[in-house]
Amino acid sequence: MGTLRRNSTWIGLILAVAGLAGHLFAAHAIGGVRVSNYIAYRDHIFGFFLIAVVTGAIIAGLGWRFWKGRFDITVLVFGVVQALFGLYVYIERFNIG
Repeated sequence: MGTLRRNSTWIGLILAVAGLAGHLFAAHAIGGVRVSNYIAYRDHIFGFFLIAVVTGAIIAGLGWRFWKGRFDITVLVFGVVQALFGLYVYIERFNIG
């Protein structure tokens, strides 16, 4: 059972990093890599952390209420939510005129 918990935690962390990557890819597509367009990166990184704090607080509360003692589930759910938000942000970059 310990291996399953450890794997769930790692998968959650990898998914959270994938969510950040979605934000960074969207910033790259919008602003490019020029130094003068660091605002796109700044805004996307700020957005990622803002979403992470808000959803993290909600998920931590749910974890405390429903799966107390299962930190791995909390991290996995957090990672899934961050990956979904990152994918959404990346896809929505195509709608910017």
